[in-house]
Amino acid sequence: MLEKIDLTKKLEKQSYREKMEALELELGRLQRECHAYKIPVMIVLEGFGASGKGVQIGKLIQALDPRGFRVHAITGETEEEQKYPFIRRFWIKTPENGKIAIYDTSWYRRVLADRFSGNTEKEELEDSYAAICSFEEQLTAGGTVMIKLFLAIDQKEQKKRFEKLLESKETAWRVSREDWEKNEKYDSYVRMIEEALQRTDTDYAPWTIVEATDRRFATVKIYTTVIEALKEAVAEKKAEAGREISQETEETETWENRELEESVLAKVDLTKSYTEKEYHKKKKKLQKKIRKLHGELYRRQIPVIIGFEGWDAGGKGGAIKRLTEKMDPRGFTVNTTAAPNDYEKAHHYLWRFWKNVPKKGHVAVYDRTWYGRVMVERIEGFCTKKEWQRAFKEINDMEAQFVQSGAIVLKFWMQIDKEEQRKRFEERQKNPEKQWKITEEDWRNRDKWDAYEEAVNEMLIRTSTPEAPWVIVEGNCKYYARIKVLEAVIEAIEKRLESR
Repeated sequence: MLEKIDLTKKLEKQSYREKMEALELELGRLQRECHAYKIPVMIVLEGFGASGKGVQIGKLIQALDPRGFRVHAITGETEEEQKYPFIRRFWIKTPENGKIAIYDTSWYRRVLADRFSGNTEKEELEDSYAAICSFEEQLTAGGTVMIKLFLAIDQKEQKKRFEKLLESKETAWRVSREDWEKNEKYDSYVRMIEEALQRTDTDYAPWTIVEATDRRFATVKIYTTVIEALKEAVAEKKAEAGREISQETEETETWENRELEESVLAKVDLTKSYTEKEYHKKKKKLQKKIRKLHGELYRRQIPVIIGFEGWDAGGKGGAIKRLTEKMDPRGFTVNTTAAPNDYEKAHHYLWRFWKNVPKKGHVAVYDRTWYGRVMVERIEGFCTKKEWQRAFKEINDMEAQFVQSGAIVLKFWMQIDKEEQRKRFEERQKNPEKQWKITEEDWRNRDKWDAYEEAVNEMLIRTSTPEAPWVIVEGNCKYYARIKVLEAVIEAIEKRLESR
């Protein structure tokens, strides 16, 4: 992509001033429209050292209301950030709806600067590219405008700028030994850049190469590129506002899979059980083992992600309590997922889950998870049909990234039958200490049992992978369910420890 770029392009001062006066007004207007239509915008500036990224960001924000944007200067990972999947630190820096985020270098550092310096291992590259493309695809599919700009200068121009920076004590610090090494090995670094641009130049997040030898030309091109992208996004929002969008909650047979002809849940044997004596004997032994394995996970710095889904009153809370009660409380967190608040709704639906990903050596347990997108949000009409259908791939991609970063991922579906649920609801209503557990919404959801069952069957089939499997827990007997969860977690941890 770089070899055909004409880096001699220039713009005269008078022409620049005339163009910029109109461009600045237009960009300011579009920022206000994006805010009104709640369009999130991400502007990425990558480029060669001394190509002018900082200068161009300074020029760009002159036309913007400072209350509506934030600039992120991306440096190498901190020691704390290295304990998480690499893409997490960028997920948590994504803008809320109607705001603009500008990145001075970005997630591409992983496949450019870090790769050049040897901090990104060769075997990590494929996973890094997959994570980057998934990240951008998920955000843009959710309505984010992604503008990626690469500022290009040639080797000679870069060297000249480095030397000029070194002339002053105030700017000399900006030129590092690694910058000089990239200049000396310019052709080698260009090959890395070319690979990155080609592998991530997509229809949903294309690259724009900015000829940056002449700074006036570069500024006008950046403004023009950003304006065109925002115009297109605003026009699309206006078109949507003029259309009547149907948010279908009614199920149609759009996903054809013969496996769905017979319910996965219908095959579950809910007669499985343990006596109270068997339960306590097994629980004591298994919890002792969990406590020991929890320490080994910390020693070996292996993160664990455990998600619980299931019917209301299906036994999620009881299973979580028995799983964690003998663990070191400093090494695990239990995340309870409720309906998103207004701030969470202003972000991509996966944003709030990336915030709670466990660091290396820690365990994160989720009482309800990101699967709400393909169950409650699907059934209740809180997202469009297109959105929940897209979510299966988005969730699989996210869990694959967890696994690639070294995590053990387990997902439990707590299965009970409708009659058992009714009994548990009634018991809760009669017990003053448990009445808080039952709501009118729980009873209303029972009326939609068949619709939820169909959604759950599809979810289990489409999102159970060898790396992040679903474990269906026979839950009519609480004793049996709790033991099965403990055994499954122990088996997964031991398998990982043996593989290492």
